Amino acid sequence: MSSLTETIALVTGASRGVGRGIAHELGAAGATVYLTGRSLATNATTDGLPGTIGDAAALVTAAGGRGVPVECDHTEDEAVASLAGRIESESGRLDLLVNNVWGGYEQYESRLFELPVWQQPIARWDKMIATGVRAHYTTTRAVLPLLLKSPAGLIVGVSFGDEGKFLGDVQYDVAKSACTRLTFALATKLRADGVAALTVYPGFTRTERVERGAAGEALAQTHSPRFVGRGWCPDRS
Repeated sequence: MSSLTETIALVTGASRGVGRGIAHELGAAGATVYLTGRSLATNATTDGLPGTIGDAAALVTAAGGRGVPVECDHTEDEAVASLAGRIESESGRLDLLVNNVWGGYEQYESRLFELPVWQQPIARWDKMIATGVRAHYTTTRAVLPLLLKSPAGLIVGVSFGDEGKFLGDVQYDVAKSACTRLTFALATKLRADGVAALTVYPGFTRTERVERGAAGEALAQTHSPRFVGRGWCPDRS
């Protein structure tokens, strides 16, 4: 297995789900991983779901890396700037950014996807754009100077897609497509600067939220969050 012991990584939205799984695999490869989230042991977690950034960071460390939990609301620009400042102060550079943070599932009900377009709540749209698309952009913007210090800077965007096919819901389709397009634009613009960018589509993943809402055959079709991390971490297939 290739070693990432010299790699400094940032995984956003890593309290649970895909972010937690990716961070865990990076830890197993020996990386130092900064994990962000809003769920703390001292506070109520999102929708009462299990998992905190402290728990996730402990998994990274136990796996062989070094997990650094950082409380951060990525819709707050000052918090994002503070995060970038901390990484610079403690590590001096950043080799890998995983833009995983996402919103719009709070108080999620599957029936929302079934509502007519004109009945879809605007608040859900705002959350997906602010905590998804905008947060991916502002976080990237804040840490780019650190990525440029890396000999091989990499940005990974976590999104969802199906070869240009409609994703079943207008709000979800537009927000996820925008995240994908953002990573494509970054790849194109930053190529000359030596920073690469790619998008990962996790597919139907057995996150804590899915485990709560799915059952039977539907749950059997899922894969683990760690599988997502193994899909692109060196020699972790």
